[in-house]
Amino acid sequence: MSAAAAPDTLRIALVGNPNCGKTALFNLLTGSRQKVANYAGVTVERKEGRFHAPSGRSYALLDLPGAYSLHAASLDEAITRDLCRGFYPGEPAPDVIVCVVDATNLRLHLRFALEVRALGRPMVLAVNMMDVAKRRGIDVDLSVLSRELGVPVVPTIAVHRHGARELVAMLDSMQPAAQAPVSTPFDIDPDALHAETRRLLSVAVTMPRRTAEIDDTLDRWLLNPVLGLAALLVVMFLIFQAVFSWATPVMDLIDAGTAWLAEWTKATLPAGPLTSLLADGIISGTGGVIVFLPQILVLFLFILALEESGYLPRAAFLLDRLMASAGLSGRSFIPLLSSFACAIPGIMATRSIQDPRDRLATIIVAPLMTCSARLPVYTLLIAAFIPARPVGWFNLQGLVLFALYAAGILSALAVAWVMKKWRRDKSEHPLMLELPSYRMPHPRDLLLGLWERAMIFLKRVGGIILAMTVLLWVLLYFPNGGGDVTQSFAGQIGRAMQTIFAPIGFNWQICIALIPGLAAREVAVSSLATVYALQAADDAAASQALEPIIASGWSLATALSLLVWYIYAPQCLSTLATIKRETNSWKQMAISAGYLFALAYLASLVTYQVAVAMGGG
Repeated sequence: MSAAAAPDTLRIALVGNPNCGKTALFNLLTGSRQKVANYAGVTVERKEGRFHAPSGRSYALLDLPGAYSLHAASLDEAITRDLCRGFYPGEPAPDVIVCVVDATNLRLHLRFALEVRALGRPMVLAVNMMDVAKRRGIDVDLSVLSRELGVPVVPTIAVHRHGARELVAMLDSMQPAAQAPVSTPFDIDPDALHAETRRLLSVAVTMPRRTAEIDDTLDRWLLNPVLGLAALLVVMFLIFQAVFSWATPVMDLIDAGTAWLAEWTKATLPAGPLTSLLADGIISGTGGVIVFLPQILVLFLFILALEESGYLPRAAFLLDRLMASAGLSGRSFIPLLSSFACAIPGIMATRSIQDPRDRLATIIVAPLMTCSARLPVYTLLIAAFIPARPVGWFNLQGLVLFALYAAGILSALAVAWVMKKWRRDKSEHPLMLELPSYRMPHPRDLLLGLWERAMIFLKRVGGIILAMTVLLWVLLYFPNGGGDVTQSFAGQIGRAMQTIFAPIGFNWQICIALIPGLAAREVAVSSLATVYALQAADDAAASQALEPIIASGWSLATALSLLVWYIYAPQCLSTLATIKRETNSWKQMAISAGYLFALAYLASLVTYQVAVAMGGG
């Protein structure tokens, strides 16, 4: 909702509780004519769209963050409150507030509508999901509700094509007027609010039962402490199978396309710095960003579907007690589990965490989850140094790999617990969420949600990653024109680093490989192959050629130290860039990188020195 809107454009603020169908109504009205950004200085999404009524009148529509109350308990609710009151910097006061309520859950949503009405601004109450309410035998007398509230009340069905027709007609009859900020203190007696809600329900709503039978039946199974957790594990297993199986062919296609374009550029243009910059820097850098997109879209498809269906809040509820013991929230589970595929979509998935403190804690520990990019390094070192002998029913190499994953999980919980003990705000933030009715996700909302996530990823992460990739190219290319890597700036830095990394057993070859490995962890294998002058076609071939060389040239202590290093070290600029974008803070990115490097060095130091003392040096 821009201050530059035309004078005859009506500015509409769309407000409501989470899960009331507000965003679906926003999508219905605006379609693809919407912009997603962040409010200035914060990481809360700002969604603005435009639409035109049949009369030709234009509207600017702002989808405000979901809120349970105007007595703000989170940053989302504070922004909604300040915007509705006309106090938010750089945002004009709305001409009309459209408060969306769920017709099947008026007991909760009407209380918020009464708070919005108390602001004294022009307001329309949109009673959404009227079709679902009718199927459940819930009768809402809209005329009585309008009379008792003293504001216009219209029915909406956000999942139907013409489900907002009456709302648009009502808005068309309203005129914009100068709106000064609400200067009176906002204070409503909670007991009076509950009493008025009960009175409105008694005179305007006929409800056969508080919840639907199908909701009660499903919840008996899905919220059971044992069966519910088992069902959640099955759902998560299916999600990650899909993330790998559905995304891999597209990722391979992007990889192949990027490699072909880079080779075509080298073959077409004359050799030189410009060609190398285009092929090895810009094209490879862009491909290194876009290759993550299929995983992100598949993961967010499931997250959006679970959220729209009403299941995601139930998963958070099931795991809240376990996560709270480590200083996190039940909502942290999905992002952390997502980070096993890739920390980037995992960190982006923290947008579902409303509490800013819990969201930041989840972002900080997400890189400790063992992402798929670590596997090439793990596979190389385990195959070279760990014998494939049985240990009972298990294989020793498999047990070592499991231990690496377990170390990441336990470290994440430990870091979150330490953050909980050190933070200034010692108060407990209980998980407050509504368990909405189960419903089928609408394809339009899923597609628009995926489009938003794709644009957020490409715009907010792509720029800084591309810049860093070009910087790494400069370090690897100059001053010897891309020849011997040991004579490049990166090689010189690697040799200088050996003094620092000698106590943890790293030789100069490993130090050099760590530098291009900053672009992505899996690059370390091909970088080691380059350092050892191996011309391997891919990481798999490089790994096979490297195994005998490092097995004979490195000590067991060095190999174990490097394995432990990769549990913690932030060897992924993409992840750091995502932390910067999601927190809108260079400081938080620096803190994340700093503590991860410190953990990596300390853990590798202990591992190396103990291994040497035990004869592994």
